[in-house]
Amino acid sequence: MIALACDHGGFELMQQVKAHLDENGFEYKDFGTFSEESCDYPEYAIAASQSIKNGECDLGILICGTGIGMAITANKVPGIRAATCTDTYSAQMSRQHNNANVLTLGARVTGLGLALMIVDRFLGTEFEGGRHARRVDMIIALESD
Repeated sequence: MIALACDHGGFELMQQVKAHLDENGFEYKDFGTFSEESCDYPEYAIAASQSIKNGECDLGILICGTGIGMAITANKVPGIRAATCTDTYSAQMSRQHNNANVLTLGARVTGLGLALMIVDRFLGTEFEGGRHARRVDMIIALESD
């Protein structure tokens, strides 16, 4: 299950991402927002991130104007490793080497076609483990300090 969340700046792109996920048979839970009315992105980023932390969802896709605010907020939730990706290679590496569990996108800086390719690469890549697991464990250890 994929946790989805956006703010008003990411609403239109999120509608396209949801349609793309529907077409490709992915299950998701939408944590909002549900309109283009101005809202506070942390509220939605926290709700989606908490659903991953508690095991309700496995991965997340969060969208705001740049993707940065969503990433900063999501990364405050223990267990979340959010990556703002603007290209497919970064999306692949965020999963393969960093075991990222949240993708953030910027609707005002990434076009629709590229955004959907980034989503596909993120969702289609598995964590490689090995030497990367040791590094991810080091990151996780910071949360217990």
